[in-house]
Amino acid sequence: MVVGFISSEDLIQLTSLMPKISGRAELVSQLIESFLLTDKMEIVEPNDICGLQLMEFHSKEYVDTLESYSHQSEDEQRLKQFGLEFDCPPFPKMFRTVCAIGGASITAADELGQGYFKVVINWFGGWHHGQPDKAEGFCYVNDCVLAIRQLRNYFSRILYIDVDLHHGNGVETAFYQTSAVFTYSIHKYESGFYPGTGGQESVGEGRGLGYSVNIPLKDGATDATLQRVIEGTLDAVVERFKPDAIVCQCGADGVAGDPHQAFNYTPSGLSAVVSRVVSYNRPTLLLGGGGYNHPNVARTWTKITADLLKVNVSDEEVPEHKHFTEYGPGFEMKIKPSNKRNENDSLYLDSVINSVNKNLDSMK
Repeated sequence: MVVGFISSEDLIQLTSLMPKISGRAELVSQLIESFLLTDKMEIVEPNDICGLQLMEFHSKEYVDTLESYSHQSEDEQRLKQFGLEFDCPPFPKMFRTVCAIGGASITAADELGQGYFKVVINWFGGWHHGQPDKAEGFCYVNDCVLAIRQLRNYFSRILYIDVDLHHGNGVETAFYQTSAVFTYSIHKYESGFYPGTGGQESVGEGRGLGYSVNIPLKDGATDATLQRVIEGTLDAVVERFKPDAIVCQCGADGVAGDPHQAFNYTPSGLSAVVSRVVSYNRPTLLLGGGGYNHPNVARTWTKITADLLKVNVSDEEVPEHKHFTEYGPGFEMKIKPSNKRNENDSLYLDSVINSVNKNLDSMK
């Protein structure tokens, strides 16, 4: 299987400017290259997009604000109105970065739609919180929505899968009332935890009734937890919905060692999910997402990439390369789960799985 890999020096450098993940894109790219995995994929240079294409989802006022921002002429009140504060502070080259990320995911969608690849990876995308008229949750653009909309030019039914620690609220909201896009999200859900959405009761409405699945998990979720809910629900979703293409957001902030200290996944657990998704044999777009222990994010997405290419990196040490010292003191690829207690007992997981499968019956 030939895998398409979206990358360019410009995309890496611009994405590395984002305040909350500064430098992460380069770390991910360099580790993948250090294992020579890029030699086994076809590199696809992304096309930038303009403001008009961003407006396929985002409002004109928001896009205009992104484009007009400069340190010299900032209007704090206007920036605040569009969410450009606190978790999404404005930064130099912000508009160029947004256009590059959006363009990368749209390019990936086109590559799939035109049949060049069965699987395309864009680890620089996956910004699932972005709203039509504001930035939110570190996300200045919702490239997931833009990619799905682009895929709809080629495919009738799109399944969106999200395994980020946080609920994919921006994507779910965008497609909440349509039966053309099915959103499926596994995430932490508790009072006070961002974004506060994604309860089991959120199943879509109108024409979209039954076309949203939310699997809320408690602290300490492990690879086994993830495997259990996936095995108990995802096959049924695919069988009932019959997607023509799949988008999978692979946020790594649930991996052990992340500053959130919420879930206890390992790269192997997330890679097993991706392997299952790819096994459905639909055109599949893999996106990045959250993850704030940058070396562990790089380990995770490198592991997923390597497994797709049938290359074993799990038992390897990190190769010497530009960012080698970031992986000390052990310099191993493996990430060991912590001793954090798993609050997701069998009774709870069974109830969630049963609820999901019952909700599938409401699909029209």
